[in-house]
Amino acid sequence: MSLFSVFNVAGSSMAAQSQRLNVVASNLANADSATSSTGEAYRSRQVVFRTIDVTADKAKGVKVAGVVNDPSPMRVVYDPKHPMANEKGYVTLPNVNVVDEMVNMMSASRSYQNSVDMMNVTKTLLQKALTIGQ
Repeated sequence: MSLFSVFNVAGSSMAAQSQRLNVVASNLANADSATSSTGEAYRSRQVVFRTIDVTADKAKGVKVAGVVNDPSPMRVVYDPKHPMANEKGYVTLPNVNVVDEMVNMMSASRSYQNSVDMMNVTKTLLQKALTIGQ
């Protein structure tokens, strides 16, 4: 693998983790929404990754394969005064687990930062290699 391949690998990671952070932000923003644009409770979403070849020498990177709805059950809360309550007084709320989403956010931001650090170290190595011949 070429030293320049590091930039392609790290770049693919940064793009994927950026999308993951956007999905986490959307989940957290809708954690207590009783209704969404479809009229139903918001359903948590998760990012699915897959590996890809990012260079001719088969260096592996990551790409978002898709964003899927979380199949876990929705939260049901008894609140008969809520305007979205059914005839029995229950409100269906999103299946967003705030603690899990915070863990996802921390993991994605650290992965993003690791990729930035990897690119910076590679840049420094290449700069030092150029100064050897002087």
